[in-house]
Amino acid sequence: MRVVILGSGRGSNAEAILRAQAAGRLGAARVVQILSDKSDAGILDLGLRFGVPATFVDPAPFKTKLEGPGEERFIATIKAARADLVVLAGFMRVLKPGFLEAFVGNIINLHPSLLPAFPGLDSISQAFRTGVRVTGCTVHYVTQEVDAGRIIEQTQVPVEPGDTLETLTARVHAAEHQLLPAVIERLSQPAR
Repeated sequence: MRVVILGSGRGSNAEAILRAQAAGRLGAARVVQILSDKSDAGILDLGLRFGVPATFVDPAPFKTKLEGPGEERFIATIKAARADLVVLAGFMRVLKPGFLEAFVGNIINLHPSLLPAFPGLDSISQAFRTGVRVTGCTVHYVTQEVDAGRIIEQTQVPVEPGDTLETLTARVHAAEHQLLPAVIERLSQPAR
């Protein structure tokens, strides 16, 4: 399974995937390319560290969605990599129908809450402010509705007495770093 990772930030989840790959824990999956919509994103530095091509793809003309020429550039780059699975790991753009149709059923996203609770931005903060006793993270298929695709797997993270937003965030991120590579490994196995 050829995997392309899309990210906009420092790339901690991409790094977790690449570490799992280096340790032989991605099954039949192999990361073949890292793409970012930000030319200075830390995720691009992972390419050199892990020997995977990492490329900035110009997302213009929009700032928060992937549509028009930017969408076309992403689609062409992913198709050129012959991707079987597109993994959104901190990719901060809303995908539109053209992109979704190009890779139907082959796009997954990692979200820092137990969906359907707290979709969208600032999910950990929303959970913390609401006072839930358990939060977590979700890997789901991407659909046109943000964070509403079929759930693949979730990991619960209890909110501990005395937690701060920072301590809870750190534990949710640690859970994400375990969950996402494990899901990719399972998806890479032949259907039984």
